[in-house]
Amino acid sequence: MVPIVALKVPLVDLGDGTALLTDRYELTMLQAALRSGTADRRAIFEVFARHLPAGRRYGVVAGTGRLLDAIEAFRFDAAELEFLTSNGIVDEPTAHWLEKYRFSGNVWGYAEGDCYFPDSPILVVEGTFGEAVLLETLALSILNHDCAIASAASRMVQAAQGRPLIEMGSRRTHERAAVAAARAAYIAGFTTTSNLEAGRRHGVPTAGTSAHSFTLLHDGERHAFEAQLASLGHGTTLLVDTYDVERAVRTAVELAGPSLGAVRIDSGDLGVVARRVRDQLDALGARDTRIVVTGDLDEFGIAALAATPVDGYGVGTSLVTGSGAPTASLVYKLVARSDGPEPGAPMRPVAKRSTGKPSRGGRKTAVRRVDGHGVAYAETVSTGQLVPGPRDRLLQVPLVRDGKVVGREALREARERHARSVAELPTTAIQLSRGEPAIPTEFIDGGPRP
Repeated sequence: MVPIVALKVPLVDLGDGTALLTDRYELTMLQAALRSGTADRRAIFEVFARHLPAGRRYGVVAGTGRLLDAIEAFRFDAAELEFLTSNGIVDEPTAHWLEKYRFSGNVWGYAEGDCYFPDSPILVVEGTFGEAVLLETLALSILNHDCAIASAASRMVQAAQGRPLIEMGSRRTHERAAVAAARAAYIAGFTTTSNLEAGRRHGVPTAGTSAHSFTLLHDGERHAFEAQLASLGHGTTLLVDTYDVERAVRTAVELAGPSLGAVRIDSGDLGVVARRVRDQLDALGARDTRIVVTGDLDEFGIAALAATPVDGYGVGTSLVTGSGAPTASLVYKLVARSDGPEPGAPMRPVAKRSTGKPSRGGRKTAVRRVDGHGVAYAETVSTGQLVPGPRDRLLQVPLVRDGKVVGREALREARERHARSVAELPTTAIQLSRGEPAIPTEFIDGGPRP
């Protein structure tokens, strides 16, 4: 199999700040609210999806850790304030307010790696209107991307039925999106990534050997294989479809013997070729040599190969584009606000009534209902404080308290949580055919419910 390297994780280095990773209207709203005296009103915003992408049975929360880092770095320095004022984006009083900006509120959310469903309140942001509204675009850009990638990756992991998956989509997306995509895919169960920055920054195990160009560089396939084996050892993965697959497999086993780690197939009818290669490897005595396939795979292609002798998959384009759903369609909506700035002021529910885009007022809590067999059967969302049953799970956890991040965790914890979350869903959740969400979302207006 391809070599895997687990890298040490340094402290996150975001480089430039994150304050201008936002839409202009966040700042124009702030300026107008400062003038009207409403910027200091207490406000609660929620992030949720009105629906899942067509055919999806569940979504996956991802990007939370990146969002917490981004909130910590959300500061307006002198250069950014000069840009805003010199271009007439904000006036001087607003710039002075921004200069002192530090998010001092609270954030709760579904823990990273957990599953979500339509209208699940996966993030709750509480603070003054001024400080909370500025986080809208930042939160949505991170969560919409990462949740979409993780949701697609999870479907691929389920289709692979325990066989390892390599994320290798860096060349098919923006260079920064590639790093985030590798992180999200790892949470959802991918084994490794080809992206070294994802390894350095997030500790995702990395893997990779060679491309067709390496074979073409040499005077012959034999010379290319000899060079790779000499450099990486007999446990490496040799790419066998540059010229003739049958001849390449024969040459590979001749050079490496039965200890050859794996061969990779990147073209042709992958199922047919994999069967032929398996038979050939077995006949040559290389029964432990694995077969890895790559080449425009998605969850449907992976599922179609379930009955073939394939030992692992590499996925690129479909993964980093969300396999047809590149955004999770999450929204960030004001659901409650106070009439004054006092911390204890009563909060009144507010909601949109727009045709086709309504929202529900009031701060929500959520519980996943689980039956006696450990299978989830409902997502209960309420404007009251829900009381979970003995087997139910409260879904929201504290992420930021009084401006301080309290919910940061190791990536492996999100990865393990995702595996548990999918395991508790009904079996319909992993079906690739079109259908309704795996469990329904039910609403309760106010009051506790056991």
